Amino acid sequence: MRPLSLSMSAFGPFASTQSLDFTALGTNPLFLINGPTGAGKTTLLDGICFALYGKTTGNEREGSQMRCDMADDNLLTEVTFSFQLGSNHYRIRRVPEQDRVKKSGDGSTVQKPEAQLYKIDADGNESLLVASKVSEATAEIEALTGLDVEQFRQVMVLPQGKFRELLMADSKAREQIFSQLFQTHIYRRIEDSLKSKAADIRALVKDQRSRRDGILQSAAVASDDELNNELAKLAPELEVAQSAKEQALQQQQLIIKRGDAAQHLLADFTQLDVLTRTAAELSVQQNNIKAKSHAVELAKQAQRLVPIVEVFLSREQESKSANLNLNHTKKALLNTKQAFESAELKATGLPVLEAQLLEKEQAKPQLNALGPQLRELDKLTKTVEQEQQLLTKAKAQFLASKNELTAVSQKRRELESTLPPLKASSETRLSLQQSHQQQQQVLSAYQQWQQVAVRVASTLAKLDKAKAQGQLLNTQHQQAQIAHKTLLLTWHQGQAAILARQLQQDEPCPVCGSTIHPQPAQSQEALPSDEALQSAQDAEAYAQDMLSKARAEYRGFQTQLETLQQQSQDLAAQLGVAVDISLDEHTHTLAQLAFSLTTAEQAHLSLQQLQQDIVLLQMQETQLQQKLEQGQAQENTSQSKVDVLQGQLAQMQQNVPKELATLEVLNAAIAQNQQDINHVKQQIACIRELQLQTGQAFVAAKAALNGAENTAETALTQLTRAQQQLSQQLLAAGFTDQQALLEAMLDEQQLHLLASEIEAYQQQCALIQAQSEQLTLKLKDKVPPDSTKLAAELEMAQQALHTAEHTWQQLHTRAALLLQTQTQLNIADTKAKSLEDEYAVIGTLADVANGNTGNKISLQRFVLSVLLDDVLLEASHRLHLMSKGRYRLLRKEDRAKGNKASGLELEVEDAYTSKVRPVATLSGGESFMAALSMALGLSDVVQAYAGGIKLDTLFIDEGFGSLDQDSLELAIRTLMDLQSSGRMIGVISHVSEMKEQINTRIDIHKTSHGSEMVVVLP
Repeated sequence: MRPLSLSMSAFGPFASTQSLDFTALGTNPLFLINGPTGAGKTTLLDGICFALYGKTTGNEREGSQMRCDMADDNLLTEVTFSFQLGSNHYRIRRVPEQDRVKKSGDGSTVQKPEAQLYKIDADGNESLLVASKVSEATAEIEALTGLDVEQFRQVMVLPQGKFRELLMADSKAREQIFSQLFQTHIYRRIEDSLKSKAADIRALVKDQRSRRDGILQSAAVASDDELNNELAKLAPELEVAQSAKEQALQQQQLIIKRGDAAQHLLADFTQLDVLTRTAAELSVQQNNIKAKSHAVELAKQAQRLVPIVEVFLSREQESKSANLNLNHTKKALLNTKQAFESAELKATGLPVLEAQLLEKEQAKPQLNALGPQLRELDKLTKTVEQEQQLLTKAKAQFLASKNELTAVSQKRRELESTLPPLKASSETRLSLQQSHQQQQQVLSAYQQWQQVAVRVASTLAKLDKAKAQGQLLNTQHQQAQIAHKTLLLTWHQGQAAILARQLQQDEPCPVCGSTIHPQPAQSQEALPSDEALQSAQDAEAYAQDMLSKARAEYRGFQTQLETLQQQSQDLAAQLGVAVDISLDEHTHTLAQLAFSLTTAEQAHLSLQQLQQDIVLLQMQETQLQQKLEQGQAQENTSQSKVDVLQGQLAQMQQNVPKELATLEVLNAAIAQNQQDINHVKQQIACIRELQLQTGQAFVAAKAALNGAENTAETALTQLTRAQQQLSQQLLAAGFTDQQALLEAMLDEQQLHLLASEIEAYQQQCALIQAQSEQLTLKLKDKVPPDSTKLAAELEMAQQALHTAEHTWQQLHTRAALLLQTQTQLNIADTKAKSLEDEYAVIGTLADVANGNTGNKISLQRFVLSVLLDDVLLEASHRLHLMSKGRYRLLRKEDRAKGNKASGLELEVEDAYTSKVRPVATLSGGESFMAALSMALGLSDVVQAYAGGIKLDTLFIDEGFGSLDQDSLELAIRTLMDLQSSGRMIGVISHVSEMKEQINTRIDIHKTSHGSEMVVVLP
């Protein structure tokens, strides 16, 4: 990342808006940030860090605490930072939470934190990436830079007092930083993938074992040996049960065969009894069969006489029909004669009907002549009615308009009477608005004062807690310091004792050179180990670090408390006597003013609406008055027209008969006259038609009577001849009379049924006799079997078979279950073996990759250790120069104690003592050189690896004051070499040599009205 520009408003000591163009410093500048203490040198780095991540470099102050107290109230605290990542340009603006002046009205309000992130293309077009949400902006910056705020502080900004953090970080913290810088997450994903896959396989193995236990449990056996023993025990028992079942089955089948034979013999005896009873029943039916045979013979005799009987019956029917027709003809002749006589009588009234017809036809022209007159009269009548309706409507409209005008006038007068009280209430609106606004400002200031008071109390509590925590940490630090010094003294005394034991008389001491050793050093205590010394030193450093953090937190709370107390005093002064009034009273007063203001506003609105309503009513009065005058004129015109039309109607009514005064009555009279003419004509035609028809019917009836008499005589002669012939044939056939013949006659179906019945009887008798003789011969010398005894034997055999089958089934089921269990166990063992073989590979890889083996180094940490070696190689090159060949950074390869992650810790090799020791043993200046070398080496290596983050900018805050003159010159030369390789380096320092050797500067001038920045170029 390369900075392009920075703008800060009311931020830290900068009261106004200060802008810095980094591009004006040169392409790859090495510049000094110069200024007196408190001017805002570190604030410059805080502004960059806050713009990117919303936090300062030291993390000791929040963004909400960076508001400049000297800034104008109308100036908003904000930071805008433009930077370059590769070929892309970005701009981020961030505003912290703060109190600001209201845009309208008096007082202040809380400005919520916000952030906007823009991407700028090569043409200068901006696209908004984040609109306002600060968390989204921070997440987007972390994604773009590949660093979070802690990692940014450690690799791109070396804050004041923080340069040792990257140097002293443990393996876990350094792993997080390096994995981001070198993008080695793929190795972490490999670790997670192998770990997840191994866990899955391990779960499957466990599941297979549980399944195997479940299989054994479902078979009610505890182990494979128990299963095999039970199978071996069941084999002979199952064989014996199988043999017993087969014997029982054979015995049952033998008894079933004996039972079947007995059943057949018993069936033969039963059938013989049935045949004997059937033969007896057939002998009883013999007389009936003989009678049916005689009836068949008589039916056959009668069948031969059927044609003669049919002729007789036909002649008899013809005679009856002829006599019946003769009677009907006589009755018809009598009826037609009476009808003819009646028609002749009606014909005598024809002259009267013809006279009525002539009279009706003569009246028809007179009625038709009245039609036009009545239609004209009807038209005039309708016209009169329409005009009368119009007149009535005009009178009603006139009356309605008059009533509406009266109502509108009354309403206008009522509304005008309500104007004075509304005017009086509306006039108080402006004064109430001012009072309400003032009370709102007072309430807002009071609420802010209460909130500040709560924050003061909270900060006091935090301050007390931080003070107590600081005292506790100070005690712990003193204890750790004493413990470390004690162990160190013991170690030195032990070393002296060891050295004293090696002294020889007359040989010089390696310390003082004396050959006389009057009182050699002795030590009664055990010599502490290097691990114990290192642990005590680490404990002292940790306690010192925690104490420094607690003191910084305490100072932050003190500053915050002073700011809050000043805000509380300012708000109390602004409130004056209102500060002694409770919040409820302020709220109640505001509510009363709001209610009064609402009432006045409503009265004002009502007054405006009422005035508009009165104007509208006045306009309605004018319109209604005009409408009333128009209605009066229209009513007079309609009345004159109705009078003229009524005179014309009376004159026309005198020329029309009263009984035919309307067209409807006339039309009805014409229709009735035509109906009467048609009716008379129809009566005349009917009488003449009836006279003609009855005369013709009377003649036809006479002729029909003569024909019927002749037919009746002929039919009687033929019937007499047929009767004589039938009597002769009955006597010849042996029938006494015709009734006997009819009784003997049978139809074809009855005759066939009797013949079939006789034949079936004869066949059944023959069959029964043959079967009886056959069974009698078959059963000769045999007796019926004992079926009860056979049934008992069969039941016993079935019970024995059921018992044998049940025993066999139990043994067979158990054996089958055990065999199935054995098969399932073999399958489960095969699967478990396969999974265990797979886990032997995957699990081992997962343990190695996740650092669960002896050296506790994961795959990613192993890769990072190789990268760290490259970083340390570059860092050691620079540290070797700055330390004049004394120090070289190394990676600690020994495994850490316990389960602590290892592989990325640092050690320093001291060429003066030829020993390797922890980096924590370096002095302040040595630590700064090591941290600077580490940061520079890291920058070189990260950019050398493809896919790494481009670290082309480095800011260093202080630390140079701890270097001696030679080391300082070496450090400056190293920075210049680094500048020539294409990096931007900013340095904050009070060292005068830095100012002399670095010509490009950003000078920060401290004034009473806030600091200002000035760029100084060579």
